[in-house]
Amino acid sequence: MNIIQTALPGVLIIEPRVFGDERGFFMETWQQQRYAEAGLPERFVQDNISQSRRGILRGLHYQYPQAQGKLVYVLQGEVYDVAVDIRVGSPNFGRWTGVTLSGDNKRQFYVPPGFAHGFCVTSEIALFAYKCTEFYNPAVEGCVRWDDPGIGVAWPVKSPSLSDKDREAPLLKDISQDCLPQWQIDEI
Repeated sequence: MNIIQTALPGVLIIEPRVFGDERGFFMETWQQQRYAEAGLPERFVQDNISQSRRGILRGLHYQYPQAQGKLVYVLQGEVYDVAVDIRVGSPNFGRWTGVTLSGDNKRQFYVPPGFAHGFCVTSEIALFAYKCTEFYNPAVEGCVRWDDPGIGVAWPVKSPSLSDKDREAPLLKDISQDCLPQWQIDEI
């Protein structure tokens, strides 16, 4: 397994070992001990799968309190996946990083608690899977506008298909700091 550090501390790109031949392939998508040694949490409580078509953008979502860390990957198709540091007081507040995830490259992306997360589908269809460190709780769910100019994500689509919630999401600067996670100095 290869771990790639991104420009945002704690956000990781994981390249699992893939064993393949003419019959297909095998890979571990999660192995607690090996991933813990790489710095990922040892506890995930929920697995999710979503399917979307080309041009769909989901995000930028977060939960606070009860922040979720997410280990995300694509089973089929391709997405551009993004993490944004929204931890108040973080030296990286408002910065983002992104990666292309696909069924072909088999990369995984770890988005720690305290980050907003979103993705845009760049193939005809994408089957997207993710493990979460906390349960989904709609009462504490938040959303940052996908095209917030203060963040400046370079999405690969200009006019995505959005949910009403994502279309109406506020800019990061307009969200009360009491409604955002707080950065802890030991998170470096």
